[in-house]
Amino acid sequence: MSAVAPLIPARQKDVNRAKVCDDNFVEFVKGWSGRPEPRPAPHEAVLEGSACTAADFLELFESQLVSRHLDLMARVLRVQQKVFYTIGSSGHEGNAMVARLTRHTDPAFLHYRSGGFMAERFRKLPGMDPVMDSALSFAASSEDPISGGRHKVWGSKPLWVLPQTSTIASHLPKALGTAIAIEQARRIGHALPIPDDSIAICSFGDASSNHASAQTAFNTAQWTAYQKLPAPVLYVCEDNGIGISVKTPGGWIANAFRHRDGLDYFYADGLDIAEGYGQVQAAVEHCRRTRRPTFLHLRTTRIMGHAGTDFEIEWRSFEELMAVEASDPLLRSAQIALQSGLMGKDELLAKYEAMRARCFAAAEVADSKPKLDDLAEVMRPLAPYTPDKVAAEAARSDYADKRLAVFGSEAKLPENQPPKHLAIQINQALHDLFAKYPETLLFGEDVAQKGGVYTVTKGLHKAFKNARVFNTLLDETMILGLAQGYANMGMLPMPEIQYLAYFHNACDQIRGEACSLQFFSNGQYRNPMVMRIASLGYQRGFGGHFHNDNSITALRDIPGLVVGCPSRGDDAAMMLRTMMALAKVDGRVCAYLEPIALYMTKDLYEAGDGQWLTSYPPVDQAMVLGEERVYFPEARDLVIFSFGNGVPMSLRAAREIEAKHGWKVRVVDLRWLQPLNEAAIARHAGDCARILVVDEGRRSAGVGEGIITAVVEAGHGAKPLRRVVGQDTYTPLAGAAFLVIPADADIVAMASELA
Repeated sequence: MSAVAPLIPARQKDVNRAKVCDDNFVEFVKGWSGRPEPRPAPHEAVLEGSACTAADFLELFESQLVSRHLDLMARVLRVQQKVFYTIGSSGHEGNAMVARLTRHTDPAFLHYRSGGFMAERFRKLPGMDPVMDSALSFAASSEDPISGGRHKVWGSKPLWVLPQTSTIASHLPKALGTAIAIEQARRIGHALPIPDDSIAICSFGDASSNHASAQTAFNTAQWTAYQKLPAPVLYVCEDNGIGISVKTPGGWIANAFRHRDGLDYFYADGLDIAEGYGQVQAAVEHCRRTRRPTFLHLRTTRIMGHAGTDFEIEWRSFEELMAVEASDPLLRSAQIALQSGLMGKDELLAKYEAMRARCFAAAEVADSKPKLDDLAEVMRPLAPYTPDKVAAEAARSDYADKRLAVFGSEAKLPENQPPKHLAIQINQALHDLFAKYPETLLFGEDVAQKGGVYTVTKGLHKAFKNARVFNTLLDETMILGLAQGYANMGMLPMPEIQYLAYFHNACDQIRGEACSLQFFSNGQYRNPMVMRIASLGYQRGFGGHFHNDNSITALRDIPGLVVGCPSRGDDAAMMLRTMMALAKVDGRVCAYLEPIALYMTKDLYEAGDGQWLTSYPPVDQAMVLGEERVYFPEARDLVIFSFGNGVPMSLRAAREIEAKHGWKVRVVDLRWLQPLNEAAIARHAGDCARILVVDEGRRSAGVGEGIITAVVEAGHGAKPLRRVVGQDTYTPLAGAAFLVIPADADIVAMASELA
């Protein structure tokens, strides 16, 4: 980057730094005294030796101005409560080059300082207005085209910019997942919604590159490339040297990423369009041509602070601030415009002020537009549910030939087999659903040739090959990032998390990313998936906390997530059908909890009775979301609410309670844990004289609290009411584990208290 002319003299320390940067530009242009070169033709280089043509430069410069004046507008109108977001893009306007040199069909997952990128990408389709669309988002208007007023996000459905919300690296795994999915589609014959040679773009800051979620994405990109598998992701590290107030050590990004095997490094000067354009072009062309993970180290700066509330003068020296402000990329762009003869001083200042007027005018219009003022409308895109369509899809059975090809013959169809235990019925259902949905993929740790730790996926790899059933590296964050990528490309992923305790390592991929996408895109984007998790306690001979985790709270707290937990084989098959239909029809994210201790359970009351074996349900039978299973519905003396392992325990306890007290006991298997069917809970509680909740999870924040709340809020809190729950502790090893979770005898004893 060429040095710019000296700036105006140092100002007082209490001056608004946004105004300083604004004034700097105006005074720099007015004070420019160089001699312009002959104006280049549109197709000629803007400056000698540059890959950027005059036509490229003029449009890129306009995109920079859009970004800058949106920032300046936000700082002014925030204090008037007309704008509600001030994390700006000033200093990062060079990312407009990435937008110009890529396509609008290249899915983009953007850093929040992406105003220049967005302004430039808006050029890709006619009739779109980056200023007004952005102003509506800044104003939290319900007419905001991407989020409908739910958040200030960079995003656009027609421009393939998937919205992120103040991302700190959590978007990097799904960006890589999307890149891998672009290539995976070809292997399974899936039609992509974008061109086959698309790449995924992902931008982030230098500080964010240190985050665990970023490092797992880089590692997986390298792991993929090491195996010579295509992964066309362009990681754009916008290096401004600071994260809020924490400085990145000089040279850290280059040193850390220049020599990573399998992650191809490119550098570009994002402060100088003339210099940086060809550098960015080289990185983009390399990524598209080689289909390899590519790391673009884009030099940027950060002026005007982290956000409007960041008064840098309180923690940063005045001299340092002046030096940073002197590196403003708009000053360099102004110099290029004047030096090349593309614009004179008056024309340049007129353009600058015209963009200011345009942004403020758009903001005033946006302020007059409707805001979200209805709770139902706020929540509408969060958890869409169309019951009739879901039921029809779940019961759809028009794939008989494919089923026969998978199972071998009519006699071998699962519904023609004798009753089986839970693990086998899940396995049969998975084969069934893979025949029904050719776009389904199942992946995770040990799921392929081994068939999973508990053989639940046995045979799937042989039947559907490595393109649809495959092992991943040992990294739950990346497993769920891959799932989102496949979902973005129109597939139906079924990621497996090997144990519930392992989900907590990667919770934010579901909480902050997958489940938020429909909400923050106003239903325009979605992440359909069914996440299978081996769960809960009661394993014998193998365990400790990490293999007997009963913390369901971390799942139930995620807005929009569907959580189901079958306790028997027929329910397991029907629930899977419904979850896949929810994903297919409504784009829902579902968590399917498989009780490990019930996988192989055959007996209920005594050894050899076979009463926990079930027949495979006909292929056109599914389960309504929230629908419970009721045992002994005529009983009215006591109702026991439970799920998972608690169901067979409650059934055994019910027999003892009847013998001891003479009560008729109704047992309700809730099956669906989020959302809880509060109406069903209230109905059963109203029918019965006494209420008992059996929750194998922990006392604090467990499912049982939600059940009791539903009972009390329905007006049944005055009835005798108790719960049997696990203790607030981690699960110990061996026999000690059974001291901290409920047992049959605990249920019987608590029922006696109700007497």
